[in-house]
Amino acid sequence: MGCDGGTIPKRDELVRTKKKTEMKDKQSDLNFRWRCCNISQAPLIPPIVACGLGRLYNKDAVIMGILDKATMPESAKHIKSLKDVKELNLTSNPAYTQREGKSDSYTDHQTAAYICPVIGLEMNGKFRFCFSWKCGCVVSERAMKELKSNVCHKCQADVEESEIVVLNPEDSDLDLMRTRMESRQARMKAKKRADKQSSTQVATSSGSQEVDNSSNPPDTSKQPSENPDGVKRSGVVGTLQAVCDPKKAKPGNYKIAKDPEASTAYKSLFTSSEKAKNQMKAHWITYNPFYN
Repeated sequence: MGCDGGTIPKRDELVRTKKKTEMKDKQSDLNFRWRCCNISQAPLIPPIVACGLGRLYNKDAVIMGILDKATMPESAKHIKSLKDVKELNLTSNPAYTQREGKSDSYTDHQTAAYICPVIGLEMNGKFRFCFSWKCGCVVSERAMKELKSNVCHKCQADVEESEIVVLNPEDSDLDLMRTRMESRQARMKAKKRADKQSSTQVATSSGSQEVDNSSNPPDTSKQPSENPDGVKRSGVVGTLQAVCDPKKAKPGNYKIAKDPEASTAYKSLFTSSEKAKNQMKAHWITYNPFYN
């Protein structure tokens, strides 16, 4: 039974017992969930967003995960677009100072970068925090229970019980958050469908009104009168009608320069006008550049 060197093994070295399950450090787990992004595991930096299940993310990590689905972890597969997350309105902790983590320095994990705006509790994982999906303001659950009201304690917006999301919920609250998230998404889809149907009905009614207007005969009471030949008596057309009159077209009976109904601009087009008679150069038909 001896080993090399004359050593004798003990009983506890020969008999193997069942190992105890490794206990997870709760404090380290809390620090990670409240200080790091659930997708990239990087420290949380503004803008910080949360999903319907209460998990915290960096907004840029969510955008990268939406663009590249392969980088999205299993815990964030329910995020399909930016509509599935809400940007949080956090309150900074004035007593918090960011320190570089050195091996020979003490790091206080109880301090947090954000606090409750009502009673000042630090958001370090020891206290439950929640936010309203409408406004995104983060307050402690203790403050909401002590100050029972239907408005947000930070921005005074309306708050509904079904719109409240608990940040980093326990397993017992996770099912409730999932149920609220699914009901919220169903309400948004129903509202979008109703808005689409109402816009379609408005477009259909306006189109039918245009068809009714087009079927009515046009009002001809204010339109210019027409002569038997079908030419309207208005503007230049009336002048051309007068010029093209067969009675006035006979040679010797009609001259445009002496027509009182013709305008001065129309008379200047012809050589019989005063302007054409007094010009220094020859007419454009008889114009010769070698002699003029």
